[in-house]
Amino acid sequence: MFTGIVEEVGTVRAVRRTGQATELEIGGPLVVDDAAVGDSICVNGVCLTVTRLAPDSFCADVSPETMACSALRLVRAGERVNLERAMPADGRFGGHFVTGHVDTTGVVSALRTDANAVWFAVHADQQFTRHLVQKGSVTVDGVSLTVARLGAGSFEAAVIPHTAERTTLGSRRRGDTVNLEADILGKYVEALLGASGSANSSRHTSFAQMLGAPTRGNHA
Repeated sequence: MFTGIVEEVGTVRAVRRTGQATELEIGGPLVVDDAAVGDSICVNGVCLTVTRLAPDSFCADVSPETMACSALRLVRAGERVNLERAMPADGRFGGHFVTGHVDTTGVVSALRTDANAVWFAVHADQQFTRHLVQKGSVTVDGVSLTVARLGAGSFEAAVIPHTAERTTLGSRRRGDTVNLEADILGKYVEALLGASGSANSSRHTSFAQMLGAPTRGNHA
């Protein structure tokens, strides 16, 4: 379990492919400081298992399924990535529940500056955005953000300077592909209500509609 509070921006040192199997080598001295083989580290929002360790880097295997459903399929040597260790039982919970199991990828469709913040607009499949609620949480490349505006197939979030500087979001540009994970609490609620398994129109009811929350509008 993670929180979406990025601890370090690391660097992909190598991408090794053998058939459909992929191994990533990632430099990150902070996250490997107390790591052990078998530990989980979140890489751009994807939970990976440490298979090998060096003094300032680690290696992790990436399955074909993970490569297919995440933006890790696009990663190249030299690219910067967001890193977070699994949350310790006695740690502070600064973000929200993040599993590191990416739901889908989205595309940065627009960027605009608003005083000290940068607004990110992200286009994503409606099957993903239906799990979001305005002022709820969403994970973008492993970063916990607040949904400020929500539409059918898109959402917006404001990124403050600290977040932009301490994560890869500060270097994102229009057209970039990003990893997305919806708040797991919403998915559990939907499953318990049986909406996802219904054969009638309730199958397409969004989590926001279930709660009676607005889906559009401005933050106060």
